[in-house]
Amino acid sequence: MEKKLVISKIAIKASTEKVWDVLVNPEHTKKYMFGCETISDWKPGSTLVWQMIHEGKPFVAVKGNVVAIEEGKHLDYTVFDPHNPKIENVPENYLHVIYELEHSNAETLLTVTQGDYNTVADGEKRYLEADNNGEGWNPILEQIKKIAEEN
Repeated sequence: MEKKLVISKIAIKASTEKVWDVLVNPEHTKKYMFGCETISDWKPGSTLVWQMIHEGKPFVAVKGNVVAIEEGKHLDYTVFDPHNPKIENVPENYLHVIYELEHSNAETLLTVTQGDYNTVADGEKRYLEADNNGEGWNPILEQIKKIAEEN
């Protein structure tokens, strides 16, 4: 059985185009993802790096690859923490993050799924860290909503 962290849909009073821009535009991602901006050409198979400035130098916080993308509707990418020496940097240890966007009644419904924690090294620990005491991605989703609705 798959163990995924599923976040309920969040309704955002903005077009899917605006929400999509918040999800992939590095100027926006650093506002909601702990100062990290995304670096990618957003094509299937391409590298995706979440980078921030740490002590005055670029620092790759998380890396992965774009798996599938349908602009404005669907984004599936992998993530891996390259700074965890206990977990081998192999594709089997990368988690998937999936964004689904759906337009409904002048709003965009955004759903985020992350996993499968049953198939990766240290899966239970990584799941608990991502779950954030039941908060999961909720603080991040609230920031995404705020940015999209203000722009």
